[in-house]
Amino acid sequence: MTVTSGEHWIETQRGKLFAKVWLPSNKMRPEEAFLLFHDSLGCVDLWRDFPEKLAHATQRPVVAYDRLGFGKSDPYPGLLPPHFIRDEAETSIPQLRKQLGLGILIPFGHSVGGGMAVATAARHQDICKALVTESAQAFVEDRTLEGIRAAKVAFQEPGQIERLERYHGSKARWVLDAWIETWLAPAFENWSLEEDLKQVRCPVLAIHGDLDEFGSELHPERIARLTPGPVEPVVLSACGHVPHREQPDRVLGELMHFLRQSGLRAEQSPSMTHTVSP
Repeated sequence: MTVTSGEHWIETQRGKLFAKVWLPSNKMRPEEAFLLFHDSLGCVDLWRDFPEKLAHATQRPVVAYDRLGFGKSDPYPGLLPPHFIRDEAETSIPQLRKQLGLGILIPFGHSVGGGMAVATAARHQDICKALVTESAQAFVEDRTLEGIRAAKVAFQEPGQIERLERYHGSKARWVLDAWIETWLAPAFENWSLEEDLKQVRCPVLAIHGDLDEFGSELHPERIARLTPGPVEPVVLSACGHVPHREQPDRVLGELMHFLRQSGLRAEQSPSMTHTVSP
């Protein structure tokens, strides 16, 4: 089975969003799709080949997009508010669904994108069939702040901001400041996913690496404890903050098992091949 991809521009009141859709050959439109939420320094391109692999393994469409201010999307107007994680579910998701023709969703979020995936499942219960978080932060932990402070120092080294510019262009400095200054701000210290988690009704897979420098295993534990529906917390051994890059086969294996356990079809034929057309 082949996987084809296409690029799209999503019009919103605050600016244009860049999105990319991966379609297995047995799908004409992304009516039931994974929706990927990137991390604090991420964008569509930084998912690399994972969306293609995900579409191939599950035979489901995959959609990834650059949040406003990131990647190829338009600049963000101003500073991120403390409620920016919850805002994403209320502002961008309706426009993505409308303009891409999305129906049922399986939100899949990495790091802070995991929080956005949770918020999406909480606010759009009628269309979210399952939820996947990867390295998600459920609250502001000392370990998270220590990791961010260390990254702040590291990004002062020559050439580091230029690495971000490869993906975010002239927005790179804003992207870095939006991550560091928002999380370290006193106004953000009491943030948590608690209220959103209590509203999630679909099955949840919470993936976390035991060596994650931005959050301990307390995060998937809290996700499991606060979510009313079924939750499968999975801690990957010898894995850091980016499981889909560090252990992609293990992540896909856990995801396929989760889909089957949740009653969602996830079939793979040994004869399948996966290629992406431009």
